[in-house]
Amino acid sequence: MLVLADVGCGYGAAPVLDGISVRAAAGELVAIVGPNGAGKTTLARVVGGLLPARRGTVRIDGRDPARTPRRELAHRLAYLPQRYEVAFPFTALEIVLMGRYAHSRGPGLDRAADVTAAQAAMVRCDVETLVDRRFDTLSGGERRRVLVAQALCQGARLLVLDEPTAGLDPSHAIAVMAALAAERDRGAAVLVVTHDLDLAIRTADRVIVLAHGHVIADAAPAEALATPAVAQAFGCELHLGELRAGGRFLVAR
Repeated sequence: MLVLADVGCGYGAAPVLDGISVRAAAGELVAIVGPNGAGKTTLARVVGGLLPARRGTVRIDGRDPARTPRRELAHRLAYLPQRYEVAFPFTALEIVLMGRYAHSRGPGLDRAADVTAAQAAMVRCDVETLVDRRFDTLSGGERRRVLVAQALCQGARLLVLDEPTAGLDPSHAIAVMAALAAERDRGAAVLVVTHDLDLAIRTADRVIVLAHGHVIADAAPAEALATPAVAQAFGCELHLGELRAGGRFLVAR
């Protein structure tokens, strides 16, 4: 579903990514992790078609996102940026309904099917009680969950989310990752940029570690995070443990 091959890009004269090759298949949840400044958000922007690659190939379902009309791309890609600014006093429901843009045939986004999809996504993100609240009056965590709901209701085949759990309490962070895992289970490819290594190891099928614009690990979560090079990149020791109820957790020190 997603292929990046030998991609290099940056801002101005400064290179950020160098020789990046990444794949994400349908029915797979891939976590992108790495220290600050590693190039994670830049990678997400390249996939979203917001930053063209200077070299290499980027394809979403066989199409170059930087050259695909946005409405057409929106049928295949739901992209949640790290920062999202709203200049008008939209309600939470209206923000979520914007995820239905690709499915609309006119200026309106209030068809019964769109509203139903938006409301269902809001329930999954525990923001259904905020439907009539102005987006700019919500807390940071509430805004983040509303935006995840927007991505979910889009029904895209590839979801790319940059820090979807940033600012969330543990319960809501776990719930959001569970919702993304459900998207994977319905057959979507899910790419999550995150600093939460513990959630990554619990949820992802594969973890890709970036450092200094390069991929230094790409493997199953426990394998990817257990290498000395990854610990060196983060500047701390990473310890993996087993949960009594099954699964693994990670502690950094």
